[in-house]
Formats: sequence, structure tokens, C-alpha cells
Amino acid sequence: MIRKAIFWLHLICGIAAGVVILIMSVTGVILTYERQMLAWEDHAYFAEPAPGQSSLPIETLVASATSAQFTPDSVVVSSDPSAPVAFRQGRSQSVYLNPYTGQVYEAHSPALDNFFAAVTGWHRWFNVSGEGRASARAITGAANLMFLFIIISGIYLWLPAVYRWSTMRLRLWFHPNARSGAARDFNWHHVFGFWSAIPLAVIVATATVFNYSWANDLVYRLAGEEPPQRGRATPTEQDVNAVAVPAAAAQLELSALLARAQERSPDWQTISLSLPASDAAQVDFSIDEGNGGQPQKRHSLQLDAYSGETVAWLPFNSQSAGRQARSWVRFLHTGEALGFFGQTIAGLVSFLAVLMVWTGFALALRRFTRWLQRLRRSKESAALYANAND
Repeated sequence: MIRKAIFWLHLICGIAAGVVILIMSVTGVILTYERQMLAWEDHAYFAEPAPGQSSLPIETLVASATSAQFTPDSVVVSSDPSAPVAFRQGRSQSVYLNPYTGQVYEAHSPALDNFFAAVTGWHRWFNVSGEGRASARAITGAANLMFLFIIISGIYLWLPAVYRWSTMRLRLWFHPNARSGAARDFNWHHVFGFWSAIPLAVIVATATVFNYSWANDLVYRLAGEEPPQRGRATPTEQDVNAVAVPAAAAQLELSALLARAQERSPDWQTISLSLPASDAAQVDFSIDEGNGGQPQKRHSLQLDAYSGETVAWLPFNSQSAGRQARSWVRFLHTGEALGFFGQTIAGLVSFLAVLMVWTGFALALRRFTRWLQRLRRSKESAALYANAND
């Protein structure tokens, strides 16, 4: 009875959320290597320095990047000597400069960025804008929650009623005798479900954290701490903001502060520097020792803008367990936390989810067709019986 009830809930959720799950899975496949593809496009800005050529000071590059239409608020420096220096204004505007000549590169076509932005929009809220976005996000969030139930219930339903190797084998790998459409779909649905269940559960469960505040709070509570309240600074932030500006002192040059940040983390790959105001007491750095998607290799540093002394050094392992867990959630969803291998696994199981939606719909349609046939035969038998008794 329990198994039958779970099966019908599994089927109903699949039918109700199947189209939305299909959209999220297809877009998830497309977004698998987004970071690498955007980085590949930016290689047009890479230029090898001449022998003995030194990079220009950050102050000079800031002056070159600043214009009437563009005032950067942060700069990203790479450890790759051929990489450009990226200046950013907000989240969407960027300017790339040759670090050795100060040349401002002409912006490439935004087609690829716009494409991935549209795919991300479809993945999250059907690419709806304006007031309808909240409703669209509520739909994708509910569908994702049903998807999580489908995965968990599917693991239970995958287990055969009788544990025999001959039965288990049919659900572990493709069966050569599954030649009919129904047999093939049944076999594929079980095989794809088995091999993708665990990574797919991680991807879908982490997405739930993005959609629901209770799921976000649960991450912190499972880590043994109270969820942070919106708008309230953490104790560390309060301490940093208390730094006083010395009287009659001048800020150190940004190039000197950047050199201090590089010394703090010799394994740095990229350093993001928030350009300080003229009266700022400290300068904020974000140091990444990984590929950009590995939270355990991302650290924060704050230096005194006047003395260059460390105000706060916040490596990943200095964060609370809850904040560490929340950081992992973001990049476990895309697989980036586990590097290129993790991204590949995430993309592969997203593709398998597409096939499971297809086979699941096919099995449900055949079940519905058989039900209609039985209903028709029942009506025909009742009609024959009634005629025979007239």
C-alpha cells in the first residue's frame, strides 16, 4: 500500500512539474561550461608581454579606464602575465586593458553574454521580467521542490520488491532484450535514475536553498548556528567598519596595497580590488586561489589604506560553519566546487534528467492509454451485457 501511494505521488508530481523540470534540465546542460566559454571569448584580450616589459601601476591603469561614461568601482588582476586587467562598474559593465601599455581593448560582441543571460533567465524564471518574475520564480521553485521529491521517491521505487541479482541487473544497465518502446523506456528510466540519483539530488536540493528562505535557514541550522538576519552586519564586519582615519595622512598607492595582498596569498590566481573612496579607511580585496567556483579557495582581505597593515584576513576556514556551508551550496549546484570534473558531472546528470523526463512521460502516456482501453472494453462489455438481457 505504501509503495503504491508513493508511486502515484511520484507519477503525479512528474506529470505536474515535468515540463518545468525539462526546461530547467535543458538549460542546465547548456549552462554547464558557461564560465569556460566566457573565459575563452575573453582570450581575445590576452597579449604576451615583450621580454623585460613590466606592467603599469594600477593607478595609471585606473586613469586609462576612467572616462566620462565609465567610472570603475573595482579592478580584477590575474596572475597570468598575458591576461588583461578588468575594470568593472557594477555587475554588468566591464572594460579590459592591456596591463603593459594601458590600451583599452575594444569590447567584443555581447552576443555570448546575452545568450547565457537569456538561458539563465529561462533556467530560473522562464526569462520573465518585471512584475511577472516573482510568479514565474514561484512556479520554478515549486517544480524544483517536486523534482526533489521525485528523486527521493524514485530511489525507493527503484528498489525491486524481490532482491535478486537478475532483477537488480535489469535496473543497473541497459538490457539488450528491451527492444519494444515500453521495455526500452522502462529500462532507461531505471538505469538513468540509478546513475544520476545522488548528484542530481545534490543539484536539486541546493537549488531549493535559492528558492526558499526556510531552506536557506535550514543550511545554517544544520551547521549548528542561527541564520543571519537580513540587514544586520556580522561581528567581523562591525569590527572592520570601526577603523579610524588618521589625521593629516595620505593613502598608500593602490599598487603598494596590491603588492601586500599578493604577498598575503602567494598562490593567488585572481585578486579583485574594490577601488576606495578618497577618504576610505581600508581597502577590500577578494583573493581567489582556484578557478573562480571553488569556495574553499576564496578569501577576503582588508588592509589599512594608510599604513598597509592588515585590518582583517578572512580565509575561507575562518568563516563560521554556517557561512561555509552556504558558500558550498552555491557552487555545488553548478558542480564548480569540484572543479572541471564536478561541472562535467553536473552537466551529464542534467542531460540524464532530460532523458528521464522523456521516458517518464512516455511511460505515463502508455499507462493512460491502457487505462482508456480498459475503460472502453468495460463499457463495451456492459453494453453487450445490457443488450443480452433485453
